[in-house]
Order: sequence, then structure tokens, then C-alpha cells
Amino acid sequence: MLFDSHTHINHQGYSKEERDAVVEAIEKSDVSYAVDIGCDLATSKMAVEHADKYSWCYATVGYHPHDAKEMDDLSFEMIRMLASKNKVVAIGEIGLDFHYDHSPRDIQEECFRKQIQLALELKLPMVIHSRDADERTLTILKEEGAFSDERKSQFPPKKDGKGDARVLLHCYSGSAELAEQYVRLGATISIAGPLTYKSNKKTPRVVESVDIDNLLIETDAPYLTPEPLRGKKNMSPYVEHTARRIALIKGISFEEVAKATLENGKRFFGIS
Repeated sequence: MLFDSHTHINHQGYSKEERDAVVEAIEKSDVSYAVDIGCDLATSKMAVEHADKYSWCYATVGYHPHDAKEMDDLSFEMIRMLASKNKVVAIGEIGLDFHYDHSPRDIQEECFRKQIQLALELKLPMVIHSRDADERTLTILKEEGAFSDERKSQFPPKKDGKGDARVLLHCYSGSAELAEQYVRLGATISIAGPLTYKSNKKTPRVVESVDIDNLLIETDAPYLTPEPLRGKKNMSPYVEHTARRIALIKGISFEEVAKATLENGKRFFGIS
């Protein structure tokens, strides 16, 4: 019944026992689908392996902005090759992170542009990471044609009949106004555990302003554990807490949120 649109079962900090426990917890839960997100070549390969192994798991492949400095021509071609594998549903996570700057900003931007172009070439959705880089992220997406009419013509329209660019803003932390702009351009917004934090005043306004048909939910596990479980490592079943908070904010039932975000996730990632 629940769709975790962004998790890291492939997290390299897990021991085998920890990873097995994560998988077991998902299989015993109400999570119907989880997308294992690639951050570099090694985690992308592992995500593909997990998607092949578990019926409920799908994969993305790509280089996170933290790891952009590691993406050379050979590794980029390996990402291209992995993107053709069974159950790879998007290029990601890609984007910009000007908070930590683990890779130089010019390298981040070059890596981001190349991977947007790859997603356009392969007609795949893209999963975007943007932290302290709202303006540059949006500018680059526009410049590279991520919201072009040609791009949107390659996918069925959204439920409201408007064009779908298959661009997902993962763990969205920007303003409600920017979220509305993204949705008008054809993007989808993903909401994570920070929605449940008492100190977070921005994301509840995003949930209020964006129609449920343009929202996904995620954990970003093992990070960003929602209340009331903060202090534990996050895992996909905890996405329930984010769904329940969305339901509270929107004044609808948890079941409605779970059903809508499940349908949205399947549609966005092209899962039949």
C-alpha cells in the first residue's frame, strides 16, 4: 500500500546483516514498492542487483553531486550501460549540493548537465538532489531542456491532463512558491521525514499548496528518520509517518494518501 520513492538499501555503511534486516523489515511491512537510489557507480550497480533480486524493488543509476568529482568518461559510460538493465526506472540521484560542496561546484554542474542529457536521451525519469542550490538547479534543468514540450510529449500526461516532465524533486526542502513553479513546469515533489519535525515550517506549507496528485513520499533511508522515531536509522516502513502527516495537513485519510502516492509513484517511474 505504501511506495517509498527514495531509499538507499545499497548504503555502503551497512553490514550484510544490517542490509538483510532492512530487506526483511520491508518484506514484513505495508511497503509495496521501494526505489533503491544510486549515488555513484558502486551503489548504482548494487541497486540494479537488488532490483533484480526483489520483486518490490526498483533501481535508479547516477552520480550524486557529492560524488561528481569521481565521474569520469568510463564511469559515465558504465552508468549509461546500467541504465538499460531490467527495472532501472530513472537517472538519479543527480543535481547540486552547495551546502557541503564535497565536489567543486563547476564539476557538480558539469556532471549534472551530462546526466540530465542522458535521461533525455534514454527517455527516463530523473531524480533531483538540490541543497542550498535552488536557483542554479532550476536554471540548469531549464537550460538542458528537462521541461521542454518535446520531453513532456514522451510521457503520458498527469492526471490533471498537464504535461509530465518526469522530473522528481527528492526530499524537497524549498519554498511552497518554488514547488508550485516546479509543478507548473511538469515536475513532481517528493516529501520526506523532515515534514514531521516540529522545527520545519516550510514543508507543511508545500504540502498544503501542492495537489496530492503531484506528490510522492520517501524515506531517504537510512537518513532523515521521521518523528517519533528520530535517533534510529531510517528504513522504508517508516514512510508511513510521513504519509500520516500529509493526511493530517491535507485533512484526508491516511489511506487516501497511501493510495494516491502509490499510484503517483507507479505512474512516475513507469511501473505497471
